[in-house]
Amino acid sequence: MKNIFDPLKRRDFLHMAGCTALALMLPPKMASARQSASKTSLVSHPIYLKHDTGEFHFENPKRLRAILDGLEEADLLSSLQSIMPQESTLHWIEKVHQKDYIETVHQDVLSGAHFLSTKSGNTAICSQSYEVALWAVGGVLTACDAVMSGKAKNAFCAVRPPGHHATPNRGMGFCLFNNIAIAARYLQEKHNLEKILIVDWDVHHGNGTQDIFYEDGSVFFFSTHQWPWYPWSGSTDETGIGPGKKATLNSPLPAGSGDNEIIESFEKKLWPQVNQFKPDFILISAGFDSRNTDPLGRFRVTDTGFKRLTQIMKQMAYDHAEGRLVSVLEGGYSLKGLAQAVPAHIEELMKS
Repeated sequence: MKNIFDPLKRRDFLHMAGCTALALMLPPKMASARQSASKTSLVSHPIYLKHDTGEFHFENPKRLRAILDGLEEADLLSSLQSIMPQESTLHWIEKVHQKDYIETVHQDVLSGAHFLSTKSGNTAICSQSYEVALWAVGGVLTACDAVMSGKAKNAFCAVRPPGHHATPNRGMGFCLFNNIAIAARYLQEKHNLEKILIVDWDVHHGNGTQDIFYEDGSVFFFSTHQWPWYPWSGSTDETGIGPGKKATLNSPLPAGSGDNEIIESFEKKLWPQVNQFKPDFILISAGFDSRNTDPLGRFRVTDTGFKRLTQIMKQMAYDHAEGRLVSVLEGGYSLKGLAQAVPAHIEELMKS
């Protein structure tokens, strides 16, 4: 694939993307920022716009444009390091997903189908979805490399399609491959880390992530989510089995829950468990559909609430994981909400 971050291609790309904010992500604007290992990094790329689910599908390219425009409006882009993602190899995806499922996704895309054939019901695809999904995974892995090498303090991955509903053998929701679960395995096997914490504040339960690690005590999974709500999983009695017993912690909350309820779950339920688990790296499934006014959820989290959640996660990372933290975009379907909540989250990541 040609590098459409090449300065000579900027004008063509910006016309294609309809997003002036991406201009600030490109070299040489970010060149000086790349030299600092103390900065928060941003992973994004025009290829993530090519997973074209249709103008009226909730999970569409406008989400990414809204985020980047919001970062520009908040005057944050020039202070972020830009990380160029790479396409993931199948080797890492196969650490989480069954080979026949991966091939099903590939063949469904090649066939021209509009939806996955894995009984997901609503996992939209297009002619480039398979390639884009490989790049979404690769973007998160690249962010993990940057943090592990010390080139970045922490990172936010503005990638799509999202991933937390994808199970080992099934795409669900709007998810093809489970980006964050693959990153956890990558950190363990590529970087020899033992214990990974995954925290999911999406309004929907991260059922795929839970399924993948349900019998694995080396990955602690915590989720706050609306209950009852899609995908109808994530009750408090789902705590893991076998070696994974008590390594899953769900905090289902009723519709109408907001900052107080979710922050309390993090402070009173999660924090004591993290102090016992002592993770080597923290991954956030950052779903902003838990924000007030999102069309696919009934939570009332504010931008101030997301800032507080980010502060908590950073403190946990400093306490146990040498500050190592990567946040990955999941849901969030109000364009205005994304343009405000993501900058609030990233602004806290950037603080010392």
